[in-house]
Amino acid sequence: MEKVLTKNIRDNREPMWIAEYEKAGGYEAFKKALQEFKPTEVADLVKSAGLRGRGGAGFPTGVKWSFMPRFEERPEQRPAHVYLVVNADEMEPGTFKDRLLMEGDPHQLIEAMAIASYAIGADIAYVFIRGEYTECQRKLQRAIDEAAEKGYLGEDILGSGFNLKMHLHMSAGRYICGEESALLSALEGRRAVPRHKPPFPAASGLFGQPTTVNNVETICNVPHIINHGADWYKGLGLHKDGGTKIFGASGHISRPGLVELPLGTKLSDVLDHFGGVRHGHRLKALLPGGGSTPLLTDEHLNTPMDYEGVGAVGSRLGTATMVVMDETTPIVGVLKNLEHFYAQESCGWCTPCRDGLPWVERILTNLEAGHGHPGDIELLDLHVKLLGPGKTFCAHAPGAMGPLESGLKYFRDELAALIPDDQDTLGLTQPANAVSNS
Repeated sequence: MEKVLTKNIRDNREPMWIAEYEKAGGYEAFKKALQEFKPTEVADLVKSAGLRGRGGAGFPTGVKWSFMPRFEERPEQRPAHVYLVVNADEMEPGTFKDRLLMEGDPHQLIEAMAIASYAIGADIAYVFIRGEYTECQRKLQRAIDEAAEKGYLGEDILGSGFNLKMHLHMSAGRYICGEESALLSALEGRRAVPRHKPPFPAASGLFGQPTTVNNVETICNVPHIINHGADWYKGLGLHKDGGTKIFGASGHISRPGLVELPLGTKLSDVLDHFGGVRHGHRLKALLPGGGSTPLLTDEHLNTPMDYEGVGAVGSRLGTATMVVMDETTPIVGVLKNLEHFYAQESCGWCTPCRDGLPWVERILTNLEAGHGHPGDIELLDLHVKLLGPGKTFCAHAPGAMGPLESGLKYFRDELAALIPDDQDTLGLTQPANAVSNS
């Protein structure tokens, strides 16, 4: 298979610095965009390629860019700044794909950001990066400095009249910062809570100015689309969705890691690239795209791993970085750990999320300890509904309910078996609905 995003990445992740990157064809796509395309033509090409967001949502990138206001024919109305923000916070449990791209090929991201900024008319670009990714920060800052020194950033870039400044911003580290409006609040120095939509960031984003937020992997596709065209890109996928995807696997897998494969590769084939389930065990379940994606089981091994394929079996492709569980894994522990994470990471903005998630965690903790109570399963069902889509301010709690709902669907008997039959023992336990903050 033709590697696209990872073709320059070495096993030791020592990246190509600018001279070597240019020798390998780097920044040719940026030069081509500036010399041969109008900004709107770049956006139209990305739209034609069918590039979809790789951060989890899967929204068409070219369509998102088309929402940005244009000022080429009315420069007097241009606001003080137009922004591009790349979301490199990557705190989804089990997800580490963007780290590979930033550590292994930082100039690919810088070039992609320069092209995207040109396409949407941005003059300032930020990389909002996870605070713990210190190695990524060091390499990206060096790449930004090198690009500026070579004239790919700054004023009147390559004589085109296009100006662009680029900055790194180290995140304080909250899961909710992966939500684009919460990310913008954090970038402004405010509490990282989601904002009302509308207005959407394209109308009023960072500091109230037009802004586009893209994921690292998403935007790294852009130089290759410029170089090779939309039809080439669409031909990389095996089904409707074009391009490749960086798939990851962790947990009970023989060789944890990352691999770039065509979108639409069958789930069983993806697992084979990682050596299959460890120690010859059978697959019990997996989170296909991070901790907020509904579980799949061994009955889904023929699923094409693309947006439509995974959606058709009731889950989401998400980040396509899988957390694998073998047949020895108690599902209650998996769900409890996930809900513990999401309860801790709630920003506290709305009541269903702030109070509901700890309640769910407490029920699962009691079940795991053998202190379950009749009605607990039904209570979990109720929380899935009350914390689901449309019931909370943002997608944090609904995301947390995805694994729980699928866990109740596929492993209901296993969870119900944890509730003691002896009613006398129930008097020794704390009622499941007695939620405490301790």
